Amino acid sequence: MTTVLPPRVWDNPEKHFVSALSSPWYRTVTTVNSVLVKATNDFYAGRDIIPVLMPITVSSVSSPMGLGSDSLPVDIELFGERTFLADSMQFQLEFMLRHDVPGAYYIMPTFRGEDPDSTHLNQFFHSEAEIVGGYEDVLRLVEDYLRGLCGALLASAPATAALGSVTESLAHLEAMAADARFPRLTFAEAVKVLGGRHVVEKAPGAPAITRAGEQELIAHAGGPVWLTHPPHLSVPFYQAVDDSGAALSADLLMGIGEVVGSGERHGTRAQAEAALATHGVRPEEYEWYLQMKEDTPMTTAGFGLGLERFLLWVFQHDDIRDLHVMPRLKGTATWV
Repeated sequence: MTTVLPPRVWDNPEKHFVSALSSPWYRTVTTVNSVLVKATNDFYAGRDIIPVLMPITVSSVSSPMGLGSDSLPVDIELFGERTFLADSMQFQLEFMLRHDVPGAYYIMPTFRGEDPDSTHLNQFFHSEAEIVGGYEDVLRLVEDYLRGLCGALLASAPATAALGSVTESLAHLEAMAADARFPRLTFAEAVKVLGGRHVVEKAPGAPAITRAGEQELIAHAGGPVWLTHPPHLSVPFYQAVDDSGAALSADLLMGIGEVVGSGERHGTRAQAEAALATHGVRPEEYEWYLQMKEDTPMTTAGFGLGLERFLLWVFQHDDIRDLHVMPRLKGTATWV
């Protein structure tokens, strides 16, 4: 039975400071996060996928202002130079794979420029990994990872005790820990399931399914579901494409909607250059990325999991702003 509710005062810095110190809700968030971070490290250690340290500024954002972009970059002036706060370090993870490792991962803050709401944060924690391999390899990695996270939560007495006070049941964790193989719907199949509803055209040839549509697809599948093979103009330029021209990418929908984004990357400079042109993105800012693919062509794939969106599903909750002990919301001051 749910006995602990969130204070929901993140829009008032002084009140939030007081509640974050004493509220059992935020202590539960801390307990669960600690289990998830340890479980992440244990999971990758068993696969020889190495942890890497990354800066928080980048010269080339992974969601540029072009076709397929799904976020607004955050630019700052640092020491008199214009740079960006990291929206993802995927490109840098690809770089690390050139050090002859089978995979690399991190958990670190990510910055986005959109206004926050119940499903979106300006700063959130990103669990990202990149591996040597392709599309099917990374989808299997995501499924194994989620099964491992759920298993770790269930094996932790402090976590299960804390979660028992904020959610009605742990059955969703038990189900995923037992079997994390999810059904798949291609983008074209999903549009048919929706009967054409909840589909918007971001640009010519770049359709997208709305959050309401994602909810219908989750209900249709009876739980988490992969939304695969979108039109290549609907995703950022770096995703590889199949013979039909669809992107070799997939979003895992669960809880509030997209929780994981994944995909295979272009292996060569020529492929990446062609994608930049098709997406209307200037190649100059990505010269180092293109040079890397020219000097060391490689097939890699990776994913990013928004930790707070996963927590929303774990908590069976409906507002992501309740899941930051130390919130950083656009337009709202902070005390801690």
